[in-house]
Amino acid sequence: MNRVFVSDCEGPISKNDHAFEVASKFVPNGDRLFTAISRYDDILAELFRRPNYNAGDTLKLILPFLKAYEVTDEKMRGFAAKHLVLVPDVKKTLQHIRKLSQAFIVSTSYEHYIIALCQSIEFPFENTYCTRVNLDEYSLGKNEKIRLKQLAQEIAEMVVPEISLGAASSKDLDEQTRTIIHRLDEIFFEIAAMESGRIYIKTKPVGGAGKAEAIKDIVQKRRVMLSDLVYFGDSITDEEAFKLVRENGGLTVSFNGNQHAVESAEIAVLSRTSIVTAVLAEAFIKSGRSGTLALVQNWNHEELEKSQVSQPLVERLFHSDADELPKVKIITRENMKVLAEESAQFRKRVRGEAIGGLG
Repeated sequence: MNRVFVSDCEGPISKNDHAFEVASKFVPNGDRLFTAISRYDDILAELFRRPNYNAGDTLKLILPFLKAYEVTDEKMRGFAAKHLVLVPDVKKTLQHIRKLSQAFIVSTSYEHYIIALCQSIEFPFENTYCTRVNLDEYSLGKNEKIRLKQLAQEIAEMVVPEISLGAASSKDLDEQTRTIIHRLDEIFFEIAAMESGRIYIKTKPVGGAGKAEAIKDIVQKRRVMLSDLVYFGDSITDEEAFKLVRENGGLTVSFNGNQHAVESAEIAVLSRTSIVTAVLAEAFIKSGRSGTLALVQNWNHEELEKSQVSQPLVERLFHSDADELPKVKIITRENMKVLAEESAQFRKRVRGEAIGGLG
């Protein structure tokens, strides 16, 4: 059986949020700027559902501000290589999986980061999908730079917009959040009319529907069925990919995911290392969706020892945590809320409050 492994990058493979970290490094109050835009992104994708807007478009919206503060492609590449933080054991995990099947990374991350990652873990860049950006091809005038810096400061000083508990549409937002969203709309419409607005036209972040399209491209080029594919993700940018794979008989796994990921996937993983990824991937490659779900249903030492997963890998899993196995659960209506809360908190402990709290 020709089965395929596909994973998001930031979360299941690395602990970084490269775009957040770049903004924090090069833009004054860049952490608050990025967080506000990211939350705006979540609200537009989840509640407004605007045509042609995809989760992950934060990576497009932030670019004019990076350009205004003299961020170059060389700076992006150098920063990515210097600050790369991998999930423990991930290099061995991906090497193990690649011996058994075809493996791909589908990420919203900028290509600067994915190139650095692939070099570090010896993964073929041609087996990746990511957000292509060439900052150096754009030039900004003095007045435009000044205006962009003013707007960046304004956004950074805003109250970060929040999604009200139980909100199902834009009508459920409180008045303050509506006002903030309206002002952000005005800001980004203003930028779109600037010279730097060309960045918005040319940049196509691989998030939301973009990830689903990447998966369609993989199965078409590799001549496999979606039911032969397992997908690991962790955030709102993976929802469309999860939906596509799940509705067509493949397997979906949330790895230290936030609420969006847990509510969209079939299996929830809470783990500090990637060894469990190798175990689940091998189980899927050898026994398919049903066999993997059966293993997770009885996730214990005895069943793992009897499984088709190679015993050296199982032993590595047993010794990855001195106290107990990593938490791996089938997601049901009954446990979804609790698992989402546990996974979101675990995610913050593993990746830090700032990055772990992003959508």
